[in-house]
Amino acid sequence: MLALVISKVAMVGVPFILKYVVDHLDISAGVVLVLPLALLLAYGALRLTSSLFNEVRDAVFARVRYHAMRRISNQVLQHLHKLSLRYHLEKRTGGISRDLERGAGSVSSILNYLVFNIIPTAAEFLLVAIILLGKYETRFSIAIFITVTVYVFFTLWVTEWRMHFRHEMNRLDSKASGQAVDGLLNYETVKYFNNEELEQTRYDKTVSAWEDAAVKSQTSMSLLNFGQGGIIAVGVTIIMIFAAQGVVSGQLTIGDLVLVNALMLQLFMPLGFLGIVYRQLKYALADMDLMFKLLEREQEIKDAPNAKPLQVSRGIVEFSHVDFAYNPDRQILRDVSFEIPAGEKIAIVGPSGSGKSTLARLLFRFYEIDGGVIRIDGQDIREVTQESLRKAIGIVPQDTVLFNDTIKYNIQYAKPEASEAEVIQAAQMAHIHEFISKLPQGYETVVGERGLKLSGGEKQRVAIARVILKNPKILVFDEATSSLDSQSEQHILAALHDVAQDHTTLVIAHRLSTVIDANKIYVLEHGKIIESGQHSQLLAHDGLYAKLWALQQDQAKLPDSDLVQTS
Repeated sequence: MLALVISKVAMVGVPFILKYVVDHLDISAGVVLVLPLALLLAYGALRLTSSLFNEVRDAVFARVRYHAMRRISNQVLQHLHKLSLRYHLEKRTGGISRDLERGAGSVSSILNYLVFNIIPTAAEFLLVAIILLGKYETRFSIAIFITVTVYVFFTLWVTEWRMHFRHEMNRLDSKASGQAVDGLLNYETVKYFNNEELEQTRYDKTVSAWEDAAVKSQTSMSLLNFGQGGIIAVGVTIIMIFAAQGVVSGQLTIGDLVLVNALMLQLFMPLGFLGIVYRQLKYALADMDLMFKLLEREQEIKDAPNAKPLQVSRGIVEFSHVDFAYNPDRQILRDVSFEIPAGEKIAIVGPSGSGKSTLARLLFRFYEIDGGVIRIDGQDIREVTQESLRKAIGIVPQDTVLFNDTIKYNIQYAKPEASEAEVIQAAQMAHIHEFISKLPQGYETVVGERGLKLSGGEKQRVAIARVILKNPKILVFDEATSSLDSQSEQHILAALHDVAQDHTTLVIAHRLSTVIDANKIYVLEHGKIIESGQHSQLLAHDGLYAKLWALQQDQAKLPDSDLVQTS
């Protein structure tokens, strides 16, 4: 602010030096070689001072400006991580990315315009008004005041009228970005169905609408620019007529005419730019609008005010009369109750859509249950911190999505401080070390976006290595061997058996052959537990489990050709 004030005072002083130079040249011919030289040196010094302190202001403010961008970016990302799984399943990644990009940039723009344009222009206007009121007739100040007032009101009115074009541009821009990213993320699906043209047409339709809104925005801006220029031209002309009349009548000197003209140029040039700044400020606020709405979105899952860290000693997991629905009209779980004793392996099996994977999401508290309670070692998971809850549980999900980074990074993600030896040991237990060792870059091999450079089985084994490295008290395997061939599955099952020895384990399985060694198996159908017992007991019961077992055994006996036809 100090650099700003010094810069503006120096800039307003320049026209005064110019006035004295002109007056001296006009009147004092005797000292023309001495005094004007000193004045001209002072003129140059003031311009240099103004330029120097403008740069000092920019350099000092850079830290404030970019730190603000960093803070808001961190705040938004942190908030996104706090939002529920429901939000992240519904969002469009591309659109969110563009909203954040524009929002963070607009923070920088607002600070920039405020400190570099609005405040300096206001300071300059105040200085010029004081000079004109103190040195010249009141009509000069009145003319300037009326011009500025008309200019400001015209700018506000037209800008407000045309802002909806900008909002529409932003909406369409986010939509187009979302469509483009969506199509690229689903690249293989697009290719499978030869739908490149469909994706291009869908994208072009949105971009075409954006183009129309952009043209309307630019056309209306031209109207605004012309109106602003006209108002300034009329105002300056009137003031110069007043000054010329003063010179003719002998009340003002030629130097006064030059001074008034220079002050007008200094005032109206930034004021003309202030119109652009106001529009850009409005655009920046429009750009921030979606980001603000994102920040205002309430967290669905919050820690209780008195939440304490989860204390895990034995690792007993209990589901007691749990009800849950993603939507009011779609009930998923109905009065589900079961217990996983410490160190035991419990399996949940059942047809697709019966609610098996939902149990894992509820255990991690990605959603709030509608009824009943979930406890770990007697503690209601709603009364403990989410961080401590998730720290105590490890999962190998059904659909393993990896970061676009190295294999080492993806395994080490479970325990960032782990040594290379620990990472290799985890990979060996997951039966993937040998595969990694044969790769040209080994553990430094980049897996591609969402791990697409690896096969489903390889990704799954990386996920298993990751959970082995985390070494939590409670393990969840959600269809953990679904992407593996029979031979790999046997290796992994042996590894999982070793890993689960001292852990409480929940296995969610479609392949019944993977859970025959479970201490207890629960059969889930339409969100309700309809059978429970060990493998042999359930077979003897001859219920749904026995039917599913028989069906899978029959499929396993079919020749490959028959399996293909059956599939």
